[in-house]
Amino acid sequence: MVEPHEIAESRSIHRRTGKTFYFATRLLPERVRRPTYVLYAFFRVADEVVDDPDGASPAAQRARLREIRAAALGHEPTDDPVLSAFSEVRTTHDIPAAEVEAFLDAMATDVDTDRYETYADLEAYMRGSAAAVGAMMTVVMGTDDLETALPHARRLGEAFQLTNFLRDVGEDVAERDRIYLPRETLSAYGADVGDLEARRFTPELGDAIAHELRRAEHLYREGVAGITYLPRDCQLPVLTAAVLYADHHRLIRNRGYDTVTATPSLGTLRKLALVARTRWHWLWSDDPATVFERVSGISMTGDRSQPAGPGKPVPTH
Repeated sequence: MVEPHEIAESRSIHRRTGKTFYFATRLLPERVRRPTYVLYAFFRVADEVVDDPDGASPAAQRARLREIRAAALGHEPTDDPVLSAFSEVRTTHDIPAAEVEAFLDAMATDVDTDRYETYADLEAYMRGSAAAVGAMMTVVMGTDDLETALPHARRLGEAFQLTNFLRDVGEDVAERDRIYLPRETLSAYGADVGDLEARRFTPELGDAIAHELRRAEHLYREGVAGITYLPRDCQLPVLTAAVLYADHHRLIRNRGYDTVTATPSLGTLRKLALVARTRWHWLWSDDPATVFERVSGISMTGDRSQPAGPGKPVPTH
C-alpha cells in the first residue's frame, strides 16, 4: 500500500514541476489521480538525474539510474518515498516491467546524446520516454481494449513531448546544451545549427520549427482519436491535457515560431479558461476528436500536403 506521505511527496513534485499536466490530473477520478501523482514524480526523479545533474559525472548519472531501475522494479529496497511508491503502484496495477525499462533506457540516452541526426532517431528516443509514459498511464487508467488503446496513447505521449521540445528550443540549448530539432530538418530548411547554438533566431530556424510543429499536430490527431477507448471517467481529463499542451502551438505561432530567444508559457488564467471551454464543449459533444478540434483549433483531419513553413512540405513518419 502506498503510504500517505509518499502520495504527498509525489503530488508536491507533480504540482511543482508539471504545472500543465497537473491541471488535467486534478480532473482524474481518485482511483487514477493518486497513482498518477506517483508516476509523474517517478518520471521527474529519473529525468532530473540527467536534466539537472548538479555536477555529477556521466558515470555517476548512469549509476544513479541503475539504482532507480533496481528500486522501481522491486529488485532492491529503497527509502526514497517516490521510488517506494512507484514500485508499489507498478505492482498493484501490473505495469509491464518492459515499459519501465524502456523509459529508463531513454533517460540513460540523455547522458550521452545531445543531438539527433534524423527524426527517426528522435522518434526512437520518444518511444522510450514519452510513449512509455503514455502506455503506463493507460494501464493505470484501465481499459477494456488495451491493445487498441495503447498505440494511440503512445502517439499522444509523443505529441506532448514534441510540443515541449518545440516550446523549449532555446532553453534546452542554454541550460542543457541539447538540440532536439533533427539535423535533417535543419538542413532541409537551410537553418544553421550555429545560429541555434548561439540562440540567434533566423527565418530558416522558424521554418524548421514550423515543420516539426505540423508533425506534432499529426501525432495529436492519432493520439486524440484513441481517447474514446479509455474509461469514460478518464476521457475528459486526458482530452483536457491534450488541449493544454496543444495550446502552446498557438503561442509558438504568435511568436513567429521563435522559441529560440524566449520560451512561451501558458498563464494560469489561460489554463483555467481552456479547462472550462473543454468541459463546456464536452457537455454538448462527448466525442474527444470533435471537442479537441473546437477548443485547440487543430484540425483532426489535417492536410498533409500543406506546407510546414513557406513552401516546405511536411514529411510523413
